[in-house]
Amino acid sequence: RAGGGPVEWAEWSRLCDGHGPLAVGHCHPLVVQAAHEQNQVLNTNSRYLHDNIVDYAQRLSETLPEELCVFYFLNSGSEANDLALRLARQYTGHQDVVVLDHAYHGHLSSLIDISPYKFRDLDGQKEWVHVAPLPDTYRGLYREDHPSPAAAYASEVERVVRSAQERGRKIAAFFAESLPSVGGQIVPPAGYFSQVAGHIRRAGGLFVADEIQVGFGRVGTHFWAFQLQGQDFVPDIVTMGKSIGNGHPIACVATTQAVAKAFEATGVEYFNTFGGSPVSCAVGLAVLDVLEKEQLQAHATCVGRFLMELLRQQKAKHAIIGDIRGAGLFIGVDLIKDKATRTPATEEADYLVSRLKENHILLSTDGPGRNVLKFKPPMCFSLDNAQYLVAKLDAILTDRSQAITQHT
Repeated sequence: RAGGGPVEWAEWSRLCDGHGPLAVGHCHPLVVQAAHEQNQVLNTNSRYLHDNIVDYAQRLSETLPEELCVFYFLNSGSEANDLALRLARQYTGHQDVVVLDHAYHGHLSSLIDISPYKFRDLDGQKEWVHVAPLPDTYRGLYREDHPSPAAAYASEVERVVRSAQERGRKIAAFFAESLPSVGGQIVPPAGYFSQVAGHIRRAGGLFVADEIQVGFGRVGTHFWAFQLQGQDFVPDIVTMGKSIGNGHPIACVATTQAVAKAFEATGVEYFNTFGGSPVSCAVGLAVLDVLEKEQLQAHATCVGRFLMELLRQQKAKHAIIGDIRGAGLFIGVDLIKDKATRTPATEEADYLVSRLKENHILLSTDGPGRNVLKFKPPMCFSLDNAQYLVAKLDAILTDRSQAITQHT
């Protein structure tokens, strides 16, 4: 957990899969103090204006492109994505949504419908949902040897949009995690989002960047993961959750004046009882303070690069590691059975996760084949933590290789 200065990690708390919510470490004293002090003074619903919500919106605006200047506060990432869908539909007057294959955007009914990761095991794909290929350059349609994977994958979105329009459908929005997580810790090729946004906007839709798992400096070189796509790319809507409150239930939607005014024009007030409450905004402000004070964005860059290099060394040693990809402290290790076919090593991934847990390291898997080890630790994760993790990973893989050799 974080101690506000040097990071102290108990042997049992080496979390490598923080799943995004614990950006600055478990029980960070400054975040705990901010919540406690505001709770002692006032916590009320956001119908009554309080300085904290204004101050927090201002601080968030300083991290985003100036076009994204209207903020709605909520309690969870699912609420944020649900509101983003409402905003897009109201602004465009359209209903349909384009999403990436294997995507997950939340647990509400509206979001299960736009989450192939979920709806394929439930009621199936609705007629207003259109699925584009995941821009995976390791095992997708267009791979690392393609001369222009960004354009190729963007053209697939254009094809999906055109097919929908030919059936009389109208596109309200394209939803994508800025770095698809459930899809397997995917890093879309640079330029992909800009080209996709062009196709979507020409169809009358909006681009929604889901930053719920990957925002707030986690990618290291940028505060928001969508910024990895280039400084000229600006989404129409950005959704935030998880790390925004370091475990406290707060979320946010940022959008443009034009989208917000269209939403207001309905005459139906947007109201969320505890979204943007004084306590929630105090927590949000404290998280931003810690990120800045402890330079955790730069820390994510440094530790992330170090961890990636250690993992690359393991790839050279262990044939089961097919690909290592990521940015900052968002990293995926793709495990394979065979380098030629890149068949997902699902059972082996499960075995690794179980063995790592015995060594007090909590990891989980993602990807369609459940074979991608995902690394999203709290951003106070240290160089020593990285070395410890990779040493344990190496030992387990070495034991496994020796056991296989002895049985052949």
